[in-house]
Amino acid sequence: MRPPPNDATTALLRAICRNLVRFDPVVEEVRSRSWTSATFVGARHELWLLLRGQGTKAAADRLSESLDVREFNLRGHILADISVVASEPVEDGVRLRVEALTVEDA
Repeated sequence: MRPPPNDATTALLRAICRNLVRFDPVVEEVRSRSWTSATFVGARHELWLLLRGQGTKAAADRLSESLDVREFNLRGHILADISVVASEPVEDGVRLRVEALTVEDA
């Protein structure tokens, strides 16, 4: 059995889904691209998540308000920035678009 991948995208998805475990989020789309600055190497991420069931609107609102202050343990990476940039109601749920920036932990 192979160990789980140690990439920032996988770690970020796992961390977000742990915060939303009650709603069993469906990952609709993931886009990641390399990012660098003069001193850091990392990646920008765009995630589309679908939450269904009772209470999803309230959960999405709470997540939007507190996502940037939550602690995320991303082995080998540091979460530099994260936010919910869009939230749209769908039948029996809500669709979230999350953007994040991770950098490699030296």
